[in-house]
Amino acid sequence: MDTAEDLVTVILNFSLDKIHLIEGGLGPFNPGLPVQVPLWLAINLKQRENPYYMELIKLLLNHASDYILKADELWTLIKDVRDTHIAKLRVSANSFMRQQEAHAKLDNLILTEINTSGAFCTQALNHMYKLRMNLQPSGSAQSQDF
Repeated sequence: MDTAEDLVTVILNFSLDKIHLIEGGLGPFNPGLPVQVPLWLAINLKQRENPYYMELIKLLLNHASDYILKADELWTLIKDVRDTHIAKLRVSANSFMRQQEAHAKLDNLILTEINTSGAFCTQALNHMYKLRMNLQPSGSAQSQDF
């Protein structure tokens, strides 16, 4: 099989309807859910993602900083905003872990924060569920007789 046709697992941060191809259809795609697609499509989907502001800022400051007034100050401000976003996520995650809930509540997040943390939160919840199932005493686990 051609390397471009090899299947890879991707987790998108956007929705996309079914893609109709000659070989058949792929999708639909939902944010935060893993799906297997050919490598060539994974690359295309990655290019379709809304670029995050940090990627745009890095490109601008690395390649056009001479066109930006006070580029160093701008970079510092952008990093401060990013650090604030990360701190908000960390506080929400710590609160969630302490309460040992079965759901996550993330307060006061903006769309960018939700997009960047959605897949992580889904995976974290799945791992926590598995850990809790493993910690239950064998007598307290529900069983079914067939």
